[in-house]
Amino acid sequence: MAETKLIAVCDDEAAIADLVAQLLAQGGFEVRTFYAGADLLAAAAHEAFDLVVLDIMMPGMDGFACCRELRRTSSVPIIFLTAKDEEIDKVAGFELGADDYVVKPFKPRELLARVRARLRRSAPPAEGGRPLGSQLLEARGVAVDEEAYAATLHGEPLALTPKEFAILACLLRAAGRPVASRDLFEAVWGEEANAQSNNTVMVHIRHLRKKLAAIDSSQEFVETVWGVGYKLG
Repeated sequence: MAETKLIAVCDDEAAIADLVAQLLAQGGFEVRTFYAGADLLAAAAHEAFDLVVLDIMMPGMDGFACCRELRRTSSVPIIFLTAKDEEIDKVAGFELGADDYVVKPFKPRELLARVRARLRRSAPPAEGGRPLGSQLLEARGVAVDEEAYAATLHGEPLALTPKEFAILACLLRAAGRPVASRDLFEAVWGEEANAQSNNTVMVHIRHLRKKLAAIDSSQEFVETVWGVGYKLG
């Protein structure tokens, strides 16, 4: 029997937070509800959440600051739930390591579908063997073990978000061939590419490069092929 997933919902508007929590509970999830970013962070220090639904416009510590703090120690999937729908706000959220962005007012079924999709993509492989098509991918000191859900550079672990992990695996599978930004988006996000997908991929590539450079800054591992996409050089 599958383990019930634990989801944190944080929104300073109690009516919205409680509505989202009720929706997720009806969807079969265990939910913790918070009305301030600081309370969520305090709970995250001793509870292992499987996903976080996080409002941006909150007094005191806003969602961006809360996301930044969570990303210091955790790769938990984060979905921003907010009334801010400008592209610059979405890019800022992705820069901080968010995985998805749902705009208020939202459709309950859409939010539930996005939560389930993010959990599927971030879940480690099931026990009982290597999943179909998964493998140990290696090149230039970079290694991704899809079965163990682990990534390393020169043997040192890389603390990657689920999206960064999936992007790195895609680039390794390409074996040095460039992968179009559109193809990366559709493979990793599981959605049809749109006007914002290039920016979304670019933000995650930037984070991935920083994490690789933190271990080895002597070379650039993820190269941009102008007009084409990205490759692991």
